[in-house]
Amino acid sequence: MNPESPSNLQHLTGEPSYSTLGANSLPEGEAEMRFVKRLVTVCLGTTMILAAGYLVAVFLTDGAILLRPSALALERQELYTDMVHHPGDALDGTGVTVCIVDSGIDMSHEDLDGLTLAGWKDFVNQRGEPYDDEGHGTAMAGILVADGWIEGMATGVDLLVAKALGSDGSGDDSLVAEAVDWCVAQGADIISLSLGGAPGILPFNTGTGRDSGEASADAIEEGVLVVAAAGNDGTDEDDRDVAHPSSERDVISVGGVTPTRESWSGSSKGENDGSILPLPVILPRSDPNKKPEIVAPGQGVPVLTTDGAWGLADGTSASTVYVTGALALLLEQRPDLQADSDSSSQDTVAAIKTWLMESVVPQEGQNGHDDRYGYGLLHMEALIERAEAD
Repeated sequence: MNPESPSNLQHLTGEPSYSTLGANSLPEGEAEMRFVKRLVTVCLGTTMILAAGYLVAVFLTDGAILLRPSALALERQELYTDMVHHPGDALDGTGVTVCIVDSGIDMSHEDLDGLTLAGWKDFVNQRGEPYDDEGHGTAMAGILVADGWIEGMATGVDLLVAKALGSDGSGDDSLVAEAVDWCVAQGADIISLSLGGAPGILPFNTGTGRDSGEASADAIEEGVLVVAAAGNDGTDEDDRDVAHPSSERDVISVGGVTPTRESWSGSSKGENDGSILPLPVILPRSDPNKKPEIVAPGQGVPVLTTDGAWGLADGTSASTVYVTGALALLLEQRPDLQADSDSSSQDTVAAIKTWLMESVVPQEGQNGHDDRYGYGLLHMEALIERAEAD
């Protein structure tokens, strides 16, 4: 905000116009001194006004107190919505149940005012009311269901939230597995796991219990779609493959792209030819299960923050939720594909993965699967059209 400059500074200082000050009214030295004092007063007043205006502009755009998202965030939201070809008001995910497993959700954010959770479970601290002591879960939920300055991809879904990550963004894989099981028990059609790709997340503590990959595989057997982040180790600490549990065969692994549709530099690369060493052994993968399967916006994505403000986030975590939203719209259009449908099964999940593969937009010159770009960029309208044609 740039406040208008005052047209008459003498109004602000309360001093008479300089034109009334004559050299003959006062002794020459005193008149000059009074003129200098008044000039200094006016200059200081002008400086204070400009400084105040600057502070207001900072707090309204890039500072800690935000009354609305920055212009860049709003521009980026429109760009990414167009990039993935969101169908607009035609579909909003009504009748579809989505479960987000993350760090929780801050229900006090104004862009979530109209949201009523379909279910909440805290696997970390066993608290009965929703909260988010890390922030990542709120950011991911906003991409899906925010209905304010930020507009989610599927605002009409019934949202379940399972808190399985602690205040430091890390979590035990056995808790994630329990959370996935809970999502299934609560009737989830889609489970969204922005875990392997969460910025700053620590490696899961390896335990002796059931892990998130096994839980995801069991969910898929019941016809539940599981979407997970490919991971953010595409540059400095590449560990050969996409993150767990997106590495599981039937889980949909999602990589990230930039505003120019190029692969985001941090997006993890899949190992699809298989390898024996170093451990673990990775078996060769075939279509439509090569990793990652798909890419979506992953750089500078507009998100909600737990201080009631807005920000921009990088990471395949965000990319995951775009695909989750697309699948929710698909299941609204095709309720026979939902997990509680008599015809839904693991074969349904396989069919949807094939439609994803066939409906995406490959990067220029791409032929078949790319280990970083997947089969291509998410195209929501084309996915829904492809499913309708089957």
